[in-house]
Parts: sequence; C-alpha cells; structure tokens
Amino acid sequence: MTGEVLSVMTDLAREGQTMLVVTHAMNFARKVATVVHVLSQGRVVESGPPDQVFEHPSHAATRELLHEAAAV
Repeated sequence: MTGEVLSVMTDLAREGQTMLVVTHAMNFARKVATVVHVLSQGRVVESGPPDQVFEHPSHAATRELLHEAAAV
C-alpha cells in the first residue's frame, strides 16, 4: 500500500501539484521534492534543494538522519 501511495504522489508531483509532505522515505523525497526541509527537535535545521541536502548536508542532525535511513 505504501508503494501505491508514493506512486500516486510521484505522479501528482510530475503534474505540478504542490504538496507539503512529511516523510522518512528519503528516496521518495529526493526524487520528487523541489525543496527539502530537515527538522530536529521541532525546528528546521537545514533547507535546500534535494541534491544539496542529500549530497552535502551541513547539519549534524541531517547527517544522522541520512545515515539512519541508509541503514534501514
């Protein structure tokens, strides 16, 4: 079911639908987002284009999140 929901959301993003999505599905976020915001302890600690956030995270919380996501 999760895969179906992500597929529909991916199609909507390709069609230009604006969405605010909270997710731990990092591959999905990287694929469809135009801007990624990383929250830690209720605060935005990093924002930027997916390539920047995923390839060159500047905040320790972002690096930890990506490391944990890669281990799953």
